[in-house]
Amino acid sequence: MAATSALPGVSLREATQRRLRRFSELRGKPVAAGEFWDIVAITAADDKQELAYKQQLSEKLKKKELPLGVQYHVFVDPAGAKIGNGGSTLCALRCLEKLYGDEWNSFTILLIHSGGYSQRLPNASALGKIFTALPFGSPIYQMLELKLAMYIDFPSHMNPGILVTCADDIELYSIGESEYIRFDKPGFTALAHPSSLTVGTTHGVFVLEPFNYLEHRDLEYRSCHRFLHKPSIEKMYQFDAVCRPRNFFQQNFAGGDIPSLKLDPEYVYTDSLFYMDHKTAKKLLAFYEKIGTLNCEIDAYGDFLQALGPGATVEYTRNTSNVTKEESELVDMRQRIFHLLRGTSLNVVVLNNSKFYHIGTTEEYLFHFTSDSNLKSELGLQSIAFSIFPAIPECSSNKSCIIQSILDSRSSVAPGSVVEYSRLGPDVSVGENCIISGSCIITTAVLSAHSFVCSLSLKMDRHLKYSTMACGVQDNLKKNVKTLSDIKLLQFFGVCFLSCLDIWNLKVTEELFSGNKTCLSLWNARIFPVCSSLSDSVTTSLKMLNAVQNKSAFSLNKYKLLSIEEMLFYKDVEDMITYREQIFLEITLNRKQSDLETS
Repeated sequence: MAATSALPGVSLREATQRRLRRFSELRGKPVAAGEFWDIVAITAADDKQELAYKQQLSEKLKKKELPLGVQYHVFVDPAGAKIGNGGSTLCALRCLEKLYGDEWNSFTILLIHSGGYSQRLPNASALGKIFTALPFGSPIYQMLELKLAMYIDFPSHMNPGILVTCADDIELYSIGESEYIRFDKPGFTALAHPSSLTVGTTHGVFVLEPFNYLEHRDLEYRSCHRFLHKPSIEKMYQFDAVCRPRNFFQQNFAGGDIPSLKLDPEYVYTDSLFYMDHKTAKKLLAFYEKIGTLNCEIDAYGDFLQALGPGATVEYTRNTSNVTKEESELVDMRQRIFHLLRGTSLNVVVLNNSKFYHIGTTEEYLFHFTSDSNLKSELGLQSIAFSIFPAIPECSSNKSCIIQSILDSRSSVAPGSVVEYSRLGPDVSVGENCIISGSCIITTAVLSAHSFVCSLSLKMDRHLKYSTMACGVQDNLKKNVKTLSDIKLLQFFGVCFLSCLDIWNLKVTEELFSGNKTCLSLWNARIFPVCSSLSDSVTTSLKMLNAVQNKSAFSLNKYKLLSIEEMLFYKDVEDMITYREQIFLEITLNRKQSDLETS
């Protein structure tokens, strides 16, 4: 095994670019047996999301953006209680069994969890986190293509089984040229990335068995004694999870969302994706068939991995501090999973020259796409990706980011903002740290810094309508209160929500909220106008946003209003895809004309 690279940043970039090139060569072409995944499956939270994902997969295959000859599936969670990504994993196993019978025992399967509603990154809510656009590629890469590219070397060095990953993270790694990550051991195998102790408190942390190498290597195969899920720093020390560099080794460990450990003498190994062999998957499936229906949220990381390794104990099953909703049967279900998996090995692939990035919030999204020079270098991210827009001065380190959009040369976008799948007219000025998605702004408009604007096509009573979410990028859409008297605790663009309702001339009644009337939030507040055209929708929602910022009245009484929750129910995926395709074709035509003029 090769020792760790002298220039980890350079080798990481080169390794990443090699994988991107290899995937690019496979796009739109039939793959040979063993060359790629047999099955790529994406999880969905409900029927609406399932349909949206299937429509987008169909478009991608039609446009030859994905390798061909692969089975692409969308597996939807059963209706009823939320079951978490662990429950979704069990459900996916049942779907595979129904579709393929014994045949899937010879398959390599990639399972991508994308079943959430992306409330912390709502421009991904309608079409899904796994279809989030990235600022590079022609046609534009989305998270799905990036995942497939980064895992391009895995299937040919993997025994039949399932690789489980999430839709909103990116794992980059570099190993020796003649080395490959092998997933060929029984039980579970997980990737591990060196991280600061602080980062460890929000991830899974591996307590590794002792190792006799004197120096760090890019790739190390280790055994895990036990797995800690989001432990305190005190617990990391208590269970010997904290490592110290061997042989005075120093490196910018796992940069990404993980601060440099160059000067930090202590670190931990944190999780990202994991693999389970077919025998283990069948054991979990038999368990799921036996219990019938799940009525609680199971975490594929916290509840599966904590049961593994010789040092695993049952205590964690009673710790519900990291649980969003404590159901009565959760502890019992965890204990049953613990006893089912106890004694199963947890093998760890340590990647000492690797980075883990999370792009699941508006803050992470804006930072990584506009300000993060590391990710830009590694992936080749562009400030203007497949768009029509005047050039941004390269000297600026904190640029804006334009993705598949058409902007008039007289429009302006301030640094730190992202515009995707949109059209901006000549008199549009976008402030700093804004997100503009799927919108058409042709009239004069000034968007204040930290504005969030995302338009959706809707099908209502068989008519095409539009509605635009407009709020602050830092607004907490998930924060909820139980009673109407408490909605004063909610904030919209930094202003008390009660004051906003007064500005919009809306009364505080139960009818103001959709869905669960004991869980009141910006997510289910009926405040967004429905309009007959996309541009009118954006203009109207911007007026309500500006009214709050200027503390001037703008009555919403005359409009039909929807909550974001309802917008997702009525969303017209086909029309949103069509709008994106129109922009794509216009940019393509513009590029052809430019090429003719310069040739």
